[in-house]
Amino acid sequence: MNARTRTRTRIAVASALLASLALGPLAGAAAAHPVAAATGAGSAPVADGPDTAALEKALAGLPDGDVSAALVRVGGKGTWTGTAGVRDLRTGAPALENARFRAGSTTKTVTAAIVLQLVAEGRVELDAPVTRYLPGLLLASFAESPTVRHLLTYTSGLQPGASLGATTEEMYVNRFRTLTPERVVATAVAKGPASDPGERQVYQNIDYTVLGLLIEKVTGDRYEHQADVRIFRPLGMRHTGFPAGADPRVRGPHHRAYADIGGRTTDVTEWNMSDRWAAGNMISTTADLERFLMALFRGRVVPRPLLDQMLTVPDVDGATYGMAWERYVHNGREIWGKTGSRPGYHTVLAATRDLSRTVVYSVNARSAREDGFPLVARFALPAFNR
Repeated sequence: MNARTRTRTRIAVASALLASLALGPLAGAAAAHPVAAATGAGSAPVADGPDTAALEKALAGLPDGDVSAALVRVGGKGTWTGTAGVRDLRTGAPALENARFRAGSTTKTVTAAIVLQLVAEGRVELDAPVTRYLPGLLLASFAESPTVRHLLTYTSGLQPGASLGATTEEMYVNRFRTLTPERVVATAVAKGPASDPGERQVYQNIDYTVLGLLIEKVTGDRYEHQADVRIFRPLGMRHTGFPAGADPRVRGPHHRAYADIGGRTTDVTEWNMSDRWAAGNMISTTADLERFLMALFRGRVVPRPLLDQMLTVPDVDGATYGMAWERYVHNGREIWGKTGSRPGYHTVLAATRDLSRTVVYSVNARSAREDGFPLVARFALPAFNR
């Protein structure tokens, strides 16, 4: 089963998963704070607001056999926040509402926004070949260069580059090694194209690693600094950034992260993830990511005509992604979302286009990297149940 088929299958079973999750008893320590949309703070759920009962049940009983901590923020018509679990399994200290975490591939939404800002400034053209900005990038085996748009929509035809392992166990052994973005791209290009540009949509990191290099070439500046001055500082995302080089630590208040390594629950918090770079190395908080999500969908980060293109799925068979963001339909409601998965960390940003409902979560789970959809069904989809 390929990635696109898995995505369609998972969407189809979302309601069943939610129904089974809702059967669990409400127990355990969790701090949940429902707020009525029109009347201010109150305990009564909003009629067309999030399914607060399902959200409360999702957080009840943490830590459990998989999830050690969860931070959830729901916005729009009826807001709700929840914090549950522990920040350290060894000490049992309670989870922190303001914890910083590895945001994984939600980094791609920031990278796409920076590229679209450069498009708005006339410094990049969406349908220009990427070799206009990165001359010498491709080898003779590439009959056609993918465009910037192809990279943004995962339709470049590039193959994945070098990695430090295919499984969490393999990567764990190499967790303090450094693999540069330049090396990742060079090894991808050396393989030749997997398909013609625009022919297939394949979700992968390599497209956004190339976009990181494009940002640096066009601006003459480091990708991380461009993210800071273009996105984080203007939006007041004071707790969001990137590790310094190969620094394996999460600086500031954070939760310990755990994964199954060789059948044992193993602390995987310290990890050099610089190879993920513009595709997945951001560290943030749920409040900061909610701020970014709201500003982006309101047209404050990129102009609305480009936002429209960002949230448009290309006319490619089986495609579900626009530019970074993926389109879902749940209970007849169109949702645009992005997940981020690193060992021990799972993150979601999701919203309706009109922002009538938003959700941002960070979950520390042993299953975070292997199969995140049950986590999405448990902690995100209840926000869109009604």
